[in-house]
Amino acid sequence: MNAPTLRPDVLRLGSRRSPMAIAQSRLVANMITERTGREVEIVGVTTLGDVSRAHLTQIGGTGVFVSALREALLNGEIDFAVHSLKDLPASQPADVALAAVPPRDDPRDALIARDGAKLADLPAGGRIGTGSPRRAAQLLALRGDLRCVPIRGNAGTRMAKIEAGEVDAVVLACAGLARIKRLDVVAEVFNPEEMLPAAGQGSLAVECRAEDDQLTRLLGTINHEPSMASATAERSLLEALAARCSAPVAAYAMYRPVEDDLDMQAAAMSADGGTILRAHASAASGQAWQLGQDLAAELLRAGARELIEVPQATADSENDAQ
Repeated sequence: MNAPTLRPDVLRLGSRRSPMAIAQSRLVANMITERTGREVEIVGVTTLGDVSRAHLTQIGGTGVFVSALREALLNGEIDFAVHSLKDLPASQPADVALAAVPPRDDPRDALIARDGAKLADLPAGGRIGTGSPRRAAQLLALRGDLRCVPIRGNAGTRMAKIEAGEVDAVVLACAGLARIKRLDVVAEVFNPEEMLPAAGQGSLAVECRAEDDQLTRLLGTINHEPSMASATAERSLLEALAARCSAPVAAYAMYRPVEDDLDMQAAAMSADGGTILRAHASAASGQAWQLGQDLAAELLRAGARELIEVPQATADSENDAQ
């Protein structure tokens, strides 16, 4: 099949319909227009993950946010798609190209709490809303007297649960809050030593049809090589661990420009936060994939397999709210 020729008019960008997804897609659209002069139209696509209230592990994991966009892409309904990078399954399909990862935003997690309380200020037995086993495990490691309550919904829905008295606090990604201009609600930001981020957190992924060389090159104008290298290392670790979205696994590869390398931390943890296995290494940015593989092997040797194979029925995901 011949690669399709770029249309002379508007490029169609496929996006989930949530406020956060539209905001981050608009960022990408503006970047493309600024760098190439091409006009971009955002096309909303509804995914199963957006309309179902079931636990994500019961309907296919975070891939449900990606599959509908990829289907629209391969059917020619859109020209390219924008995802939160941490929504992407670790293995890339042959017919879809990861054409660009724009500059990564803040990968850290943030606490939003009633009356601006910090984690140390929450009462014993306080309820923190999170659908992420990774976040829950690390919160319990910091404060074992708290209760982590599974919740779903977009960022606004989750924050509203604080006002409604359903929870005392929620944890969301700094990057997502910045994109919807709600950093004003943040009570505390966790550094990676306290709460290691999810693989890909803070980054966006831009995909197009693999056969479309012309569009792949055009989208490459917004690619940020250090962010792509970090994404490569973190996704490599997930693939080597064969970790589902329900698995309490964390990874953060920080690019160091002076050394031109990646300094990567990774962790696998028990659901109650009682056991956290950690691995750390550095490598040249050109060795990003191998770095992820090496750290995964280290975690597996330490016993990570028993920790990450958690029962699917009891787990949820953080990815629908960042």
